[in-house]
Amino acid sequence: MSDTPEIRIGTAEREQALKRLSDHLAAGRLTVPEFDGRSLAVTNATTRGELDRVFTDLPETTPDTPARAEAPGTAADQNWRGVVMSLTPFLALVLFFVVPIDNSWLFFLMIPAAGAILFGTRDNRTGG
Repeated sequence: MSDTPEIRIGTAEREQALKRLSDHLAAGRLTVPEFDGRSLAVTNATTRGELDRVFTDLPETTPDTPARAEAPGTAADQNWRGVVMSLTPFLALVLFFVVPIDNSWLFFLMIPAAGAILFGTRDNRTGG
């Protein structure tokens, strides 16, 4: 908490507070509706005390401890899915020219099928 909560704040303090809120949202500590409400409170804040109240139940972030806690498997999960998806059109093209079958154009249906399999099974609204 601030030593002088009634000191007025400026645009720079509000922008810094909004960045901290964004970091907490990215770390999963806030839901989108909570973030929206707190962002509005930060935008309307005129004193340090009003800003402090927005962060009372959130941990303090320092440069040594990253504000964004990486959820298990999310970066690696996104990475391999993206690599597989980006290679799928090339695989379809190679199969189109190499495999001697009628209707070889059907190999290109692998592209949307891969997208549906790789990304269609995840529900991004719940973070899973």
